[in-house]
Amino acid sequence: MKLSDIDLNLFVVLDAIYTEGNLTRAGEIIGITQPAVSNSLSRLRTLFDDPLFVRTADGMIPTPVAQNIIGGVRQALDLVRSSVQDSEHFDPLQSEKRFRISANDLTEAIQIPPLVRQLKDAAPKVAIECYQVRRRDLNIELASGNLDLAIDVPLTPDPQIKHVALRQSPQVCVVRKDHPLIKNKLSLDDYLSLEHIHISSRRGGLGIVDLALGKMGKKRNIVLRTQHYLSSPLLVTTTDLAMTVPMTFARFLTSLGPVQVLDLPFDASDLETHLYWHESTDKDQANQWFRSMIMESSNLDRT
Repeated sequence: MKLSDIDLNLFVVLDAIYTEGNLTRAGEIIGITQPAVSNSLSRLRTLFDDPLFVRTADGMIPTPVAQNIIGGVRQALDLVRSSVQDSEHFDPLQSEKRFRISANDLTEAIQIPPLVRQLKDAAPKVAIECYQVRRRDLNIELASGNLDLAIDVPLTPDPQIKHVALRQSPQVCVVRKDHPLIKNKLSLDDYLSLEHIHISSRRGGLGIVDLALGKMGKKRNIVLRTQHYLSSPLLVTTTDLAMTVPMTFARFLTSLGPVQVLDLPFDASDLETHLYWHESTDKDQANQWFRSMIMESSNLDRT
């Protein structure tokens, strides 16, 4: 017996007959006619190869098979009803929902701590799963429900993926406090003389800074390319390497070690991040609420 071959509405009828002990009353409870209930019962009997209910003077009495399956049927129906109710009304104080977000390590470091602090009081039973999904898989993961939300740079998602700007941060250069070449100010020549760390989730390709330099006919000296932001603090504080990162991350770095945060000596685009979700969850109260929590914790128009 395959679940895809079964009309799940039959179990609603089964529950109603078991509860009422009468086909007419069962139909009234679920809003169908007595012949329709009889037809559903006939299909159920074929499905389980059992009478399920025996007509007596005291009403429809369940057989042992019906008694054995009713517990599981009711549990499943209660779960479905609960899921529908959750989508219609979401109570963050009582919810035990687990939200799944795709984000890189930079976003986790900056976004998740204030979000967790918010949830402690607003939704103490809610949990978060945070992991990074490849950008080419985001649409599928959001559409399938494997992900609730994603935080990433501006992308070109399909029309079913909705998004909103989350954070915008200017790029700055970070070097160690006692760097032998840089003292509190950075010229273009200084910047180009440095050896740089480039952080990107891609294996190749240019970053925002490299595109800006390329328009000027300039190129920086990248000696280390890495996928992870959080591998860089020790490198910057213990070597003469420089890295160009969003101001949001630079502020985080200042709490980890003695570094200089310097304005770039040329114009480069700010780093933008957007919040993404599938249109099927656009009106879902739980998803709406969680999006509002992320927006609130992101300081949208601040760096």
